[in-house]
Amino acid sequence: MPSGKTLSEAMVDRGSLLYMSAIATTSNTDLRVASTRPTRVGKMKAARYYGKRDIRIETIPDPPPPGPNQVTIDVYWGGICGTDLHEYTSGPFTINTPDQPHSITKEHLPVTFGHEFCGRISALASGYPADGPLKLGTPIMVDPRIVCRKCTACTSGCDNMCANWGYIGLNGGGGGGAGFSEKVNVEMRMCHVLPDDGSVDLNSVVLCQPLTVGRHALSASGITDFAGLNVLVLGGGPVGLAVLLNLRAKGVGAGLSGRVLVSEPTAKRSEMIRRLGLAGPADLLDPMASNVAEVCRARTGGRGVDIVFDCAGAEEGMLAGMESLRLKGTYLNIAGWKQPFKVPMQFAFYRELTIKFSMGNNDDDYREVVEDFVAGKFAGAEALITRRLPVEDLAEKGLEELVRNKDDHVKIVATWRKDLLNP
Repeated sequence: MPSGKTLSEAMVDRGSLLYMSAIATTSNTDLRVASTRPTRVGKMKAARYYGKRDIRIETIPDPPPPGPNQVTIDVYWGGICGTDLHEYTSGPFTINTPDQPHSITKEHLPVTFGHEFCGRISALASGYPADGPLKLGTPIMVDPRIVCRKCTACTSGCDNMCANWGYIGLNGGGGGGAGFSEKVNVEMRMCHVLPDDGSVDLNSVVLCQPLTVGRHALSASGITDFAGLNVLVLGGGPVGLAVLLNLRAKGVGAGLSGRVLVSEPTAKRSEMIRRLGLAGPADLLDPMASNVAEVCRARTGGRGVDIVFDCAGAEEGMLAGMESLRLKGTYLNIAGWKQPFKVPMQFAFYRELTIKFSMGNNDDDYREVVEDFVAGKFAGAEALITRRLPVEDLAEKGLEELVRNKDDHVKIVATWRKDLLNP
């Protein structure tokens, strides 16, 4: 099976939303029943979310033997997402409460935490064919999204807006497991196979999940060729970095075609961007010390930038971004806003700007990002991991650390495996 491809793509025509069961298309003589499925359930450790600032390390049952079209994953790394931090400090929001269980999983808090994770297959569904593309030990990047494939959004190619959406690690669905447990059950369609020949850093591939958010933003822009474009990114945090890395993967950035300018007030984040070579020193702007729009126009011969990616969600930044755009330019918002979004008509109307929004990620984003990660197009991305820790320390040294020192970090990851912490 080609690296970076989902199982479904290996078994059905590309673009199909249907998963063709290997069991349905393989004769009984080709099936392997023994040695692929555990016969009893043991115990595992997990970080469980009970509510605001209430993460508990517990011993819970292992996931049950994988059902049809499922595998069990031994989790290697789980990443803390901004959504996780929001749930920890102020939730529950997207995590279901007992009075409103999730429409697909039927689960509610407490739930095992963590929706960014990778690992290796440790069990296959009973009856899975011996010559199938998935094997015991296969390294996997997991697409944790729970979607119904039935609603209007799903059937029209907008599965990121599924009416019943959820995530393993927020809404159950992992057989009790998730990114911060030792094991988890996932559907085979969620599995993106990785090469196991040393060509890919399996300790940083967990970054593929946040990178899909940046990839979806590029896709949502409607621009198919970014070569030669002038781009402004507002905010150099995790989402902004994901956008910048995806732009570089598309051939745009410092030393490549076009120009990428970044507005970021935090010195440490600016240094990360500079160190990764995602923007030139003259294109790294401190909005507290510079007039962003004036600099953008000066750097583009007075024309203005072609597109703005707003990863900050602040009114001052949005105003500067729209003022920086050329006539008929595009402003694309990826950020969550704490206050109402007010369109500055003096820019939007008189320049005929296009205003767009991007939310989450979809099937194509995962496929493309994993393919590009395997191909080395995200070289250096491992620098985004600013701390590795055991899951036992998730609350105090992970989540609370982000509460105290958010600007010092991009991605904190955690594992139960001591061999990964002390290789």
